[in-house]
Amino acid sequence: MEKRSFKSFLGKQVVTKEGKKLGLVKDITFESRTGELIHLVIKDLTTYTANLSLEKTKEKEALVPYNSVIAVGDFIVVSEEDLM
Repeated sequence: MEKRSFKSFLGKQVVTKEGKKLGLVKDITFESRTGELIHLVIKDLTTYTANLSLEKTKEKEALVPYNSVIAVGDFIVVSEEDLM
């Protein structure tokens, strides 16, 4: 995946490749030693997202594994199979 700035992710809509909206990117978590991206922190969750068994923050935001990201453009597209 090409290099992108952190700010280019913030506020983007996250959708599954089937087109289901999950919410908006609030933050990204990463491993500080290696710089490896771990999760997208998703806010403004949809009802659909609430029904997925995603890990949640104390603020009830969803943590979407970064390895589920398929594409980044106008939206961030994730593979739903990788969220199960």
